[in-house]
Amino acid sequence: MSSEEEEQLAAQLKQFLRSIDERLSGAPTPQSAEEVLLHLEETDKNFHNYEFVQHLRQRVETSLGCVVDKELGKLSREDGQHAVDSCHDALIHTATGRSQASAQYQEMTQTLRATVTAAAERLLSSFDDDQLRKEEEMQHGRYADHCSDSGDSFNQCYTFIRQEQLQALAEKLDPSQPKEVRREALQALRHAPASDVLSCEVWARLRQNLCAALTEPDAELSDHVLQFFAKSFSSLPLNVTREIYSSLARSVQSSFLSLKLSFPSGAAVLDINRPEISSLLKQMRLMNDFQKEATTFWIRHPEKYMEEIIESTFSLLSLHGDSSPEKVLGPTDLLALLDVQATWFTKLMHGSYSRTLVLRLLQSKYKNLMEAAVQQCLLYLECCQHCTRIHSEEPHGSGSPIGSVYSGKELRYAVVVHSLCVLGKVLLYANGRKLFPIKAAARKDPVTLTDLVVIFINIMYQHHQPLCSDSSHAEALCPSALVIATLSAMCERTECADQCLHQAPVVETLMAPVIQALGGRQTKLKCPAATLPLIADVLARMVNTDRGLALFLYDKNLLVGHNERSTAAHVLLRFTLTLLERELSASSEGEILSLRAVCGSFISVCGQMCKSCEGLQVLEAYSLHKAAAAAWRKTSSLSERIPTPVPENNLATSTQKLQHLQMWEETLLDSLLNFTATPKGVLLLHQTGAMQECISHMFSRFNKKLQVSRHEKFGYGVMVTQVAATGTGAMALQRSGYVGALVLELWSALECGNEDVRVVRPEPTSMEPIDRRCLKSVWQLLFGQPLANKSEYMLREVPSSVPDLIDRLIAVNSSAKIRSLFHYEQSHAFGLRLLSVLCSSLDSFLLLESQYNICAVLLQSQRDNTADRNGGDGSFILDNASLERNHTLVRVAVVGGPSERRLPPRALQEGDDPYPWPMFWSFPPPTCYTLDPPKTQQNPLEPELRDFLTSPRNATTEDSWMETCRRLYHKVMTAGHHGLTATVLADLLEKVVYHLSKCSAERFFSPPEHNKAQEASADTVALSPVEMLGMDVCLRYGVALKLLRQKDAASHLTLLMKHVKNFLSRRRLPMSSPLLTGQKDYPGHDWLTSTVFLMMSGDWRRSLRLLRHLSSVLTSAFIWPANIHALVDLAVRVAESGMSPLYWSSAHYVEMLLKDELPLAHAAFRMSGFTPSQICIHWLTQCFWNFLDWPEICHYVCICTLMGADYQVYACLAVLKHLQPLLLQQTQARWIQVFLKEEPIQGFRFCDYLDFMQHLERRYRNLVLSDMKSICNPDL
Repeated sequence: MSSEEEEQLAAQLKQFLRSIDERLSGAPTPQSAEEVLLHLEETDKNFHNYEFVQHLRQRVETSLGCVVDKELGKLSREDGQHAVDSCHDALIHTATGRSQASAQYQEMTQTLRATVTAAAERLLSSFDDDQLRKEEEMQHGRYADHCSDSGDSFNQCYTFIRQEQLQALAEKLDPSQPKEVRREALQALRHAPASDVLSCEVWARLRQNLCAALTEPDAELSDHVLQFFAKSFSSLPLNVTREIYSSLARSVQSSFLSLKLSFPSGAAVLDINRPEISSLLKQMRLMNDFQKEATTFWIRHPEKYMEEIIESTFSLLSLHGDSSPEKVLGPTDLLALLDVQATWFTKLMHGSYSRTLVLRLLQSKYKNLMEAAVQQCLLYLECCQHCTRIHSEEPHGSGSPIGSVYSGKELRYAVVVHSLCVLGKVLLYANGRKLFPIKAAARKDPVTLTDLVVIFINIMYQHHQPLCSDSSHAEALCPSALVIATLSAMCERTECADQCLHQAPVVETLMAPVIQALGGRQTKLKCPAATLPLIADVLARMVNTDRGLALFLYDKNLLVGHNERSTAAHVLLRFTLTLLERELSASSEGEILSLRAVCGSFISVCGQMCKSCEGLQVLEAYSLHKAAAAAWRKTSSLSERIPTPVPENNLATSTQKLQHLQMWEETLLDSLLNFTATPKGVLLLHQTGAMQECISHMFSRFNKKLQVSRHEKFGYGVMVTQVAATGTGAMALQRSGYVGALVLELWSALECGNEDVRVVRPEPTSMEPIDRRCLKSVWQLLFGQPLANKSEYMLREVPSSVPDLIDRLIAVNSSAKIRSLFHYEQSHAFGLRLLSVLCSSLDSFLLLESQYNICAVLLQSQRDNTADRNGGDGSFILDNASLERNHTLVRVAVVGGPSERRLPPRALQEGDDPYPWPMFWSFPPPTCYTLDPPKTQQNPLEPELRDFLTSPRNATTEDSWMETCRRLYHKVMTAGHHGLTATVLADLLEKVVYHLSKCSAERFFSPPEHNKAQEASADTVALSPVEMLGMDVCLRYGVALKLLRQKDAASHLTLLMKHVKNFLSRRRLPMSSPLLTGQKDYPGHDWLTSTVFLMMSGDWRRSLRLLRHLSSVLTSAFIWPANIHALVDLAVRVAESGMSPLYWSSAHYVEMLLKDELPLAHAAFRMSGFTPSQICIHWLTQCFWNFLDWPEICHYVCICTLMGADYQVYACLAVLKHLQPLLLQQTQARWIQVFLKEEPIQGFRFCDYLDFMQHLERRYRNLVLSDMKSICNPDL
């Protein structure tokens, strides 16, 4: 090969190596690089485009082309004409093997290896020549490099350097040498490997000379040193670079001490282009960059390395810490210009590994840094309070570029921002708060945590814009924004908020502008319109915590008048109502917009308080819901009157006005929506008439994936659950499209799965998407709605309502429905599981059975699921659906508590007999599912109570009879684990009810009229199908308990139900509401009447007499929902809402007291999105049937009647206290809703919790019972 060809091949090889340089440089070892080359054709799409590869391919074709063709011809003749077509791969393999064994192949490989080796040697030779030439140029000073001090050296060429050369360089860098010699030595050192330099024997001398060069006035020398340090920081480990950093910090400290720079004051300015300032800034910038990067990797090194770096930093920053900052320019001042938001400190405080060391050093040695930061904040606040502007208007120095000159006030501003960021981070941590109190020169007394927070708030009140020409950084550098960010972070940490924010002086400072504005006085705020929303934001975050809410509601620490103190909550409500009134009467467009901005912020604060039961209890009297509804109606009417924008009529102005109105309308709807978080709040929202609009607004935000508010963490679950528990809310949810969207989401999850995924073991479908939101509103969604039962369903026909869902998933009684399901087994199993949860509510089951005959559908499906469908002794086919149907049939057919019935499992068991439970396809179910009622052992103290009940009462002791009865009942119940017999409980209930009805002080409602004509008319009363089915359930339960033995029990119960319905209907208001719960007749079955009938052992006359007397007692409003339904004594608006006091009074107080008495259970409900009120309504409406054993049901009725109506609340809390451990377990499994609705309450006895309920009575009776007595208040 000629020399020209060799040169050409070398050029091709060089180009090839440059093209794959990234692939080769990523290989950690030579073996890995070889693997990269071997597989390059597979990984590089440009492989065949490289000139070097094309050259190799041409050489192969020239040398072996004829050989390969010859071998292929031979093979074709040997194997026949069609051999190539039939076995092409085998022929290619054989031909390749023969070609590689040929002499031509051996000759080609030897020649090719020799030529490529020669080309590689040529490249290496030229590389060495280039390096020698560069070294000569460097030595003669002809190599110029004007890189900045922070540039890296990764693209530099490295050469090995000997110890002798390094020793010579150290001598040349001696400060006594001429500058040219030192400059050349620095250039040589900058291109040497940093690892060799730092590991040499003369490194100590080199480092000393390098630090000396940093202090030289010659900028070029300093820049070369910084470039070497930057290269070392980026390429060497921390154990090496810590020495450089420490040396650099000491050098900077020495420079500050020697220069003694003055802090600019008056008309003086700081010009960063001055050589000494520029040099210091470059050095500190390099240090700051290293500070921010070192935190990402120093956890891999010993703590002493990190401690040396942090201590070097603090030692530098503490320079001049005890001097007056008005005189001397310190390192902190320049660092504030470089890193105004203290990012370096934020990164140090991020990880516990470094944060612990930082706070320890601040506590032990460098507390003056915190003192200086506090001092800066105090000076800034003092300056702001005495000056209208914090910076002068004079222009920058003439001849200087913009941004290179800083006045003293601008520099002070940067230092203040830096100090705020540092202090804000320190306050977030417990050890940081231990640094306080701190001494400050501007104050006589030390600055405590509370003092510092007050200082922060006062700085926020100044609301100065940052001295920054770049608008993109304006908000980030504004002290108000920094304070808000700090206070917000504090609110998110419970301990920090308690120590720093939840203090009386802090609340007083925050509320001072509000009190001044409320009293009509001039506030001290520089910009009230901008600052008041900031105050409201902080207040909203504070009331979102339990401790903050209690502080606002109950601590009367605000002086609002002459010797008049009030709570913050009351002041905020009064101020918000005042703003709403001013907004309604304002006429100026600018004034209206300003008022709406401020008012919207404070409405959010009040909404946060009203979202809690205790907050609503305190603030209900202010009628915020009425004021917000009035403002919403006005805004809604104004937005409707705005004409459609057209181009010729100022399109921009009209559109902007409409947007403002819409934003204000949404703000008001958000405030009203807050009331849906509590049961009583739902009633108040209904009375405003804005329920439908609020739910539609909530659904709109839900569709847009928007959070409820920026302060709400748990989404819409609680709100939807509360609203769905009422008929009004259920109708609003349905009209808004929420229910349809929920059904569609469920259907998509069941029937629109990914068919491409191979299912080995199908996962069970969660019940969560539907049970917690719609189960309580079953009556409103299903009543009078027939099932489609079509003869044919389209495959893509999607249900849009709950009846459609039942038709497609539960009542699958035709082949057409089966064919319409893509996943029949999974979807039908889910439908049956949903049915089981629905039927846990006895009223829901009665509705489903009366409208859809659901039991007959299930029984027929069981019959169809046998081996012999024609009858006989056909065996059942055990599958998921048949087991679920069997469980549901037993659940609805057998009534009883945990000790009175046995529910079969839903899954097969291991062993020879996987399912020993008998199945059935007709009623009654097998007797094995009904358990004999446990025998009640006689209580030794029962005769004492019996004698008391049968003894004649003296008129003079009439008032004390109830107290004696309560005391005896408590004594008997707590004497041991023996209950009372049914006879004694029936006598007790009868005597107590009679006494209460005859006592004028205890009679709450007007007694029912009773005459023979009305009694005769009871025979004409028609019972609904639901009531008839409910009577069947009652009779089955009574027979199972052996309480009903006479043959005419059914007729007696029918008479009782007719008489009760007759006299209750005469006490109801005439209503014509579209709501089912707003009709005159009570929807559902009267479970208290059935309970009393069984307690009286089927004596219908005795039962009727007791119920007549009970109807005038306050307790009847809560334990007897049918009696209070549309009662004439209720306010018309309350009666029309269809909401029972059982919900907005009893359940409301259960939620309110649960938070204080059982915080763990409250947290479990809160996290699940399920509410205690809903399950309490479930239990109480059906008198705990199917949840408690019969003796406990009797005790529940007796306790609420004897001890007082408020004991209904305490009874629910006792049950939840009993269930608390299980609630926590079910919350972790995300199954709490289904667990509470389906599972009986195992092991609960009222006698075990009577002392707990009396404890609750002593604490809360004045509050709870007084509110229960106000249910007839027309102003509610």
